[in-house]
Amino acid sequence: MSLAIDMEVKRNVLCIRLEGELDHHTAAELRTKAEDALKMHPIAHIVLNLENLSFMDSSGLGVILGRYKQIKNQQGEMVICAISPAVKRLFDMSGLFKIMRLEQDEQLALQALGVA
Repeated sequence: MSLAIDMEVKRNVLCIRLEGELDHHTAAELRTKAEDALKMHPIAHIVLNLENLSFMDSSGLGVILGRYKQIKNQQGEMVICAISPAVKRLFDMSGLFKIMRLEQDEQLALQALGVA
């Protein structure tokens, strides 16, 4: 299975919705698309919607951590939302929820950032 990447800018928030599998085959595409969006728009925060992400490996974690560091360097925040149990377990084991906020859905994530 491949990865579908949907990106939308809502005010100063880049909403990234992923569907499929984020692994070493698809991580570079996500990295490129996210970096391009961050260059093209005045982005302050990122909401990462993982509701339809069925699989993620360490390559995916690396891309997400890289975008987190990029947005954090701009005093921004990354919020993860709508995460599946299997992917949530990977986040828990990696310790990423110690630095990133988790919200139940995209609307709550946007509210947490003061956008919705």
